[in-house]
Amino acid sequence: MTLHADAVRDLSSWHPGEPDQEAQRREFLDFLAADPDGVWRECVPDHLTAGAVVLDPSRSAVLLVLHRKVKRWLQPGGHCEPSDLSLAAAALREATEEVGIDGLRLLPGPCHVDRHRAPCNPGVVRDHLDVRYAMISPPGIQPVVSEESLDVRWFPWDDLPPGSGSELSGMVAAGRRAARSLG
Repeated sequence: MTLHADAVRDLSSWHPGEPDQEAQRREFLDFLAADPDGVWRECVPDHLTAGAVVLDPSRSAVLLVLHRKVKRWLQPGGHCEPSDLSLAAAALREATEEVGIDGLRLLPGPCHVDRHRAPCNPGVVRDHLDVRYAMISPPGIQPVVSEESLDVRWFPWDDLPPGSGSELSGMVAAGRRAARSLG
């Protein structure tokens, strides 16, 4: 199965329940139907990216990175690579690279989607269509700051960094729902 086909399968089988998430899910599927290269960073003006909602084992905190380029707290994530066998694998690889935690437990299926301005190639790439997957960190592991970040920190789900807005709170809530659904 190609990465494109995997992305279509994951998005087709996921039903978020929230009207805005459902509308974005359909928008992402329409985008993929129109562009078979939509999973690659070379696709312009928009392309899919893979994000991770990393929760601590108690599911009471989310791991965020202070992104070096945009100077904002965000979830780990990034571009798909040719070696990625699935969109979920891309999210897991990106999270592991960006926060230095091995053994993240990937939960099945996407948990959140978000279309946002892309910092990767201003003037050429307009938007990232981010498909996010929930993950649980192993206990007792401390994250490591990567070259892509200025800081990495756990935040209680109800005390997100100032200025993070509804985008992060909606994503964190979706990750917690995904984790709770598995018990």
